[in-house]
Amino acid sequence: MSQGMNPGANAGMGEPQRISSRDNPLLVKLRKLTQDPGAYRKLGLVWLEGDHLCRALLARGQRPAQAVVSESGWLQPALRELAAAAPKAAVVPDALFAGISALESPARIGFTWVPPAEAGLSPGLASVVLDRVQDAGNLGSILRSASALGFGQVIALKGSAALWSPKVVRAGMGAHFNLRLAEGVEPEALAALQLPLVATSSHAAQAVHAAELPWPCAWVLGHEGQGVREELLQRCALTVRIAQPGGEESLNVAAAAAICLHESARRRTG
Repeated sequence: MSQGMNPGANAGMGEPQRISSRDNPLLVKLRKLTQDPGAYRKLGLVWLEGDHLCRALLARGQRPAQAVVSESGWLQPALRELAAAAPKAAVVPDALFAGISALESPARIGFTWVPPAEAGLSPGLASVVLDRVQDAGNLGSILRSASALGFGQVIALKGSAALWSPKVVRAGMGAHFNLRLAEGVEPEALAALQLPLVATSSHAAQAVHAAELPWPCAWVLGHEGQGVREELLQRCALTVRIAQPGGEESLNVAAAAAICLHESARRRTG
């Protein structure tokens, strides 16, 4: 981005649109995106609220469709410069921005972005498979662990929560943009990965720290209460448990994911 940029103007963006009506079509669309976890599927857009997510998108070489900035945010040079990365921008009163925000303390900027179309599963790519995982915070945390620890693909089986819902996107803190994501996948399709499946179970004989872990592999993580379904466990080449000397019955699925993915990464990097 060039130095000395005029606020709100560069080669890709002219003067911002000023919006004052709650019924403006853009604001109606944004409210749908924040209120309906699956609206992105219908609208073909994802709402990225807050400068952290906006900058994370740009850091991955992606370009937003539009910037939306509150009036108070537009007074901040750093946010005007960030908005200039979009081909167009809209400025709205703070009260209207709060009306589209999904945050307790509304951010002052957001991007709309067209997510990539799903292109099927990528064979041979180290992956994480989600079996009916429901909690948005868990999903976002798992995505962050996958991105940080070298797993390039996350596959949500049918029955899992929406990966691009606003809550999951916020919890992922930018990890979405570094991963290949697939949703609504049937268990039978996992054969296309051409990878051994590895699952966790509190009933497994081997502990993860002592097991021979294949690489690359696909870690299978299950429903918060029910775990990995039995028919999917039968497809796994290996099932391991996480040692819990403190005596708890089980770990949160996001915590379990971080332990297992880190163990794979530790073995791979020595």
